[in-house]
Amino acid sequence: MSVVGHRGIHYLQKLKAANIPAELIEKGQNRVIDASLTLIRERAKLKGELVRALGGVVASSSLLGVPLGHNSSFLQGPAFAPPRIREAIWCGSTNSATEEGKELNDPRVLTDVGDVPVQEIRDCGVDDDRLMNVISESVKPVMEEDPLRPLVLGGDHSISFPVVRAVSEKLGGPVDILHLDAHPDIYHAFEGNIYSHASPFARIMEGGYARRLLQVGIRSITKEGREQGKRFGVEQFEMRTFSRDRQLLENLKLGEGVKGVYISIDVDCLDPGFAPGVSHIEPGGLSFRDVLNILHNLQADVVAADVVEFNPQRDTVGGMTAMVAAKLVRELTAKISK
Repeated sequence: MSVVGHRGIHYLQKLKAANIPAELIEKGQNRVIDASLTLIRERAKLKGELVRALGGVVASSSLLGVPLGHNSSFLQGPAFAPPRIREAIWCGSTNSATEEGKELNDPRVLTDVGDVPVQEIRDCGVDDDRLMNVISESVKPVMEEDPLRPLVLGGDHSISFPVVRAVSEKLGGPVDILHLDAHPDIYHAFEGNIYSHASPFARIMEGGYARRLLQVGIRSITKEGREQGKRFGVEQFEMRTFSRDRQLLENLKLGEGVKGVYISIDVDCLDPGFAPGVSHIEPGGLSFRDVLNILHNLQADVVAADVVEFNPQRDTVGGMTAMVAAKLVRELTAKISK
C-alpha cells in the first residue's frame, strides 16, 4: 500500500475516533468523487467534440489513466505507470506513427482525458467497493462521447474488473476478452482480497461481463487457476504449448454475436528479456513480435483495452519497459481507431 493510501486510512480512523459523524465524512467523500468525475466527464466532452468536428472517424482511442497499485500482492509500483507511459509515447527518440501507418498526433486517432485521481480519493478514506465504482463511472463518460473508445493505462490488473464492467454495462451486453498475461488472474480472492490484481477475471466472469475469455502467455498457474478456468469456461493458452497454438492465436476472430472485444495486456505476458520493468518476473514468455502478430492479425471490433502492471520502479534499463508499454499502447490505438 502507498504512503498516501496509508495516510488516508489513518486520517479516516482519526476522524471516526473523534466521533465525527459518518454522514459528514461521506458528504466530503462524495464531493471529492463528484469533482473527480466532473473533470473526466468534461475532458471527454471536449475531446469528443473535437474529434466529431474533424469528422470521418468511426472509432477513436482515448487514454484514461488509472494509477492504482495498492491491490498488488507484491509491489505497488504500477501506480506510477500512467505518466511514464505517456512520456514514452511522445518520446522524441521515435516518431508518432504506428506500424500500420496511423499518426498518433492526429486527434482523430488518439486523445487523452487524463487520470482518475485514485490516491486523492483514497486519501479521503474511500474504500475499494466505492473506488471500483468510481473507476467504472470514469470509463462511462468516455464511451458516451462517440466515437471515443477507452484505452486505459494501469495501474495494477485489479483495474480491469471495473473497466470491463463499465464497458459491458454501457454497451448493454457481454464482450469477448483477449487477455495476455503470465498469470490467469482468476483467483476467487488472493490473500483475502476480492479486488486483488490476481482476481479481476473472477469478478468479470461472475458478473457475466464476458462471453469468451482467452488467456494467452500463461506460464505461472496454480491448481486453483486451472480449476477456476474450467469453472468459467476460460480458454487458457499456456506458453508450454505456444508453438502448437501459434497458428490459431495469430489468426483469431472474436466478437461475433457480442457487443465487441476487449483487450487486456499485462506487460509481464512478455518474456522479461523484453520487459524487465514488471513486479512479477516470469521467464519463458512471449516475444514482443509474438504479441504484435496476435494483435495485428486479430479480426475484431475492439471497443476498449488496457495496458497494466508496468512498474516504473523496476524499469532500470534506461526506460526500456516504458517504451515497450508505450509501443503496446500505440499498436492498440491503431487497432481501436478507424
